[in-house]
Amino acid sequence: MAERSWFIIRVELAGRVDEELHPSPGRDFLVSGGHSLLELAVAIDTGFARWDLGHLHLFRFPAGAEYVLGGGEEGEDTPSTESTRLGLLGLTKGTEFEYVFDLGDEWVHRCEVRAVDVDPESEFGDEPLAPVPLFGWGDIPDQYGRSTPDD
Repeated sequence: MAERSWFIIRVELAGRVDEELHPSPGRDFLVSGGHSLLELAVAIDTGFARWDLGHLHLFRFPAGAEYVLGGGEEGEDTPSTESTRLGLLGLTKGTEFEYVFDLGDEWVHRCEVRAVDVDPESEFGDEPLAPVPLFGWGDIPDQYGRSTPDD
Protein backbone atom coordinates (compact mmCIF):
# COMPACT_ATOMS: atom_id res chain seq x y z
CA MET A 1 0.00 0.00 0.00
CA ALA A 2 1.27 3.42 -0.82
CA GLU A 3 1.84 5.94 1.92
CA ARG A 4 -0.81 8.20 0.35
CA SER A 5 -3.59 5.64 0.86
CA TRP A 6 -6.23 6.42 3.46
CA PHE A 7 -7.97 3.92 5.72
CA ILE A 8 -10.86 3.86 8.14
CA ILE A 9 -9.86 1.76 11.13
CA ARG A 10 -12.44 0.74 13.72
CA VAL A 11 -11.06 0.46 17.26
CA GLU A 12 -13.09 -1.14 20.06
CA LEU A 13 -11.94 -1.23 23.67
CA ALA A 14 -12.29 -4.88 24.75
CA GLY A 15 -11.18 -4.22 28.35
CA ARG A 16 -8.13 -4.73 30.47
CA VAL A 17 -6.31 -7.64 32.06
CA ASP A 18 -8.99 -8.34 34.71
CA GLU A 19 -12.13 -6.85 33.17
CA GLU A 20 -13.97 -7.18 29.86
CA LEU A 21 -16.24 -4.40 28.67
CA HIS A 22 -19.73 -5.21 27.39
CA PRO A 23 -20.71 -3.46 25.26
CA SER A 24 -17.35 -2.30 23.99
CA PRO A 25 -16.96 1.43 23.38
CA GLY A 26 -15.39 2.28 20.06
CA ARG A 27 -14.13 4.84 17.61
CA ASP A 28 -13.64 4.92 13.84
CA PHE A 29 -10.41 6.67 12.80
CA LEU A 30 -9.31 8.15 9.49
CA VAL A 31 -5.64 7.22 9.03
CA SER A 32 -3.14 7.74 6.21
CA GLY A 33 -0.67 5.14 5.04
CA GLY A 34 1.97 7.79 5.79
CA HIS A 35 1.06 7.92 9.48
CA SER A 36 3.13 5.90 11.92
CA LEU A 37 1.81 3.37 14.39
CA LEU A 38 2.86 5.83 17.10
CA GLU A 39 0.59 8.48 15.58
CA LEU A 40 -2.27 5.97 15.53
CA ALA A 41 -1.53 5.07 19.17
CA VAL A 42 -1.69 8.75 20.19
CA ALA A 43 -5.04 9.14 18.37
CA ILE A 44 -6.43 6.03 20.09
CA ASP A 45 -5.22 7.17 23.50
CA THR A 46 -6.79 10.59 22.96
CA GLY A 47 -10.01 9.11 21.58
CA PHE A 48 -10.33 6.85 24.63
CA ALA A 49 -9.66 9.67 27.13
CA ARG A 50 -6.26 8.53 28.39
CA TRP A 51 -4.63 11.18 30.54
CA ASP A 52 -1.67 9.34 32.10
CA LEU A 53 0.36 8.63 28.99
CA GLY A 54 3.54 7.50 30.74
CA HIS A 55 3.00 3.86 29.71
CA LEU A 56 4.34 1.61 26.98
CA HIS A 57 2.15 0.35 24.16
CA LEU A 58 2.32 -2.25 21.43
CA PHE A 59 0.49 -3.40 18.32
CA ARG A 60 -0.03 -7.10 17.54
CA PHE A 61 -0.68 -8.10 13.94
CA PRO A 62 -1.65 -11.42 12.36
CA ALA A 63 1.10 -14.05 12.20
CA GLY A 64 2.59 -12.76 15.46
CA ALA A 65 4.17 -9.51 14.26
CA GLU A 66 4.57 -7.02 17.14
CA TYR A 67 5.55 -3.36 17.11
CA VAL A 68 6.52 -1.75 20.42
CA LEU A 69 7.04 1.85 21.53
CA GLY A 70 10.80 2.33 21.34
CA GLY A 71 11.32 -1.14 19.84
CA GLY A 72 12.18 -4.22 21.87
CA GLU A 73 14.64 -4.76 24.67
CA GLU A 74 18.33 -4.45 23.85
CA GLY A 75 19.35 -7.33 21.62
CA GLU A 76 15.77 -7.96 20.40
CA ASP A 77 14.72 -7.31 16.84
CA THR A 78 11.27 -5.82 17.59
CA PRO A 79 10.29 -2.95 15.28
CA SER A 80 9.23 0.34 16.86
CA THR A 81 5.89 2.06 16.53
CA GLU A 82 7.71 5.35 15.87
CA SER A 83 9.31 4.20 12.62
CA THR A 84 6.62 1.87 11.24
CA ARG A 85 4.27 3.46 8.69
CA LEU A 86 0.81 2.01 8.19
CA GLY A 87 1.19 2.05 4.41
CA LEU A 88 4.01 -0.50 4.65
CA LEU A 89 2.00 -3.09 6.61
CA GLY A 90 -0.03 -4.45 3.69
CA LEU A 91 -3.36 -3.52 5.28
CA THR A 92 -6.46 -4.60 3.41
CA LYS A 93 -10.15 -4.32 4.20
CA GLY A 94 -10.89 -6.75 7.02
CA THR A 95 -7.34 -6.86 8.43
CA GLU A 96 -7.59 -7.25 12.21
CA PHE A 97 -4.97 -6.42 14.82
CA GLU A 98 -4.68 -5.38 18.48
CA TYR A 99 -3.47 -2.26 20.20
CA VAL A 100 -2.42 -2.68 23.84
CA PHE A 101 -1.98 0.40 26.03
CA ASP A 102 -0.16 0.12 29.39
CA LEU A 103 1.60 -3.24 29.43
CA GLY A 104 0.78 -3.61 33.14
CA ASP A 105 -2.99 -3.08 33.03
CA GLU A 106 -3.14 -4.23 29.40
CA TRP A 107 -5.96 -2.17 27.96
CA VAL A 108 -6.70 -4.26 24.84
CA HIS A 109 -8.25 -2.66 21.76
CA ARG A 110 -9.54 -4.73 18.84
CA CYS A 111 -8.80 -2.98 15.55
CA GLU A 112 -10.19 -3.69 12.10
CA VAL A 113 -9.55 -2.01 8.78
CA ARG A 114 -13.08 -1.12 7.66
CA ALA A 115 -12.25 0.68 4.41
CA VAL A 116 -9.23 1.31 2.19
CA ASP A 117 -8.53 3.98 -0.41
CA VAL A 118 -11.04 6.35 1.14
CA ASP A 119 -11.16 10.02 0.20
CA PRO A 120 -10.15 12.08 3.26
CA GLU A 121 -11.87 15.18 1.90
CA SER A 122 -15.24 13.44 1.63
CA GLU A 123 -14.81 11.73 5.02
CA PHE A 124 -13.29 14.63 6.99
CA GLY A 125 -13.31 17.72 4.77
CA ASP A 126 -9.53 17.82 4.40
CA GLU A 127 -6.38 15.70 4.70
CA PRO A 128 -5.65 15.69 8.44
CA LEU A 129 -2.03 15.91 9.58
CA ALA A 130 -2.55 13.09 12.10
CA PRO A 131 -5.10 10.28 12.50
CA VAL A 132 -8.51 11.64 13.54
CA PRO A 133 -11.67 10.09 14.96
CA LEU A 134 -14.67 10.21 12.62
CA PHE A 135 -17.29 8.56 14.81
CA GLY A 136 -17.55 7.14 18.30
CA TRP A 137 -19.88 5.35 20.70
CA GLY A 138 -20.08 3.91 24.20
CA ASP A 139 -18.96 4.81 27.70
CA ILE A 140 -15.23 5.22 28.19
CA PRO A 141 -13.99 3.90 31.55
CA ASP A 142 -11.51 5.93 33.58
CA GLN A 143 -7.95 4.71 33.07
CA TYR A 144 -7.62 3.88 36.77
CA GLY A 145 -11.26 3.03 37.54
CA ARG A 146 -11.98 6.32 39.27
CA SER A 147 -15.52 7.66 39.31
CA THR A 148 -15.00 10.80 41.43
CA PRO A 149 -12.07 13.21 41.99
CA ASP A 150 -11.61 11.77 45.49
CA ASP A 151 -11.16 8.12 44.38
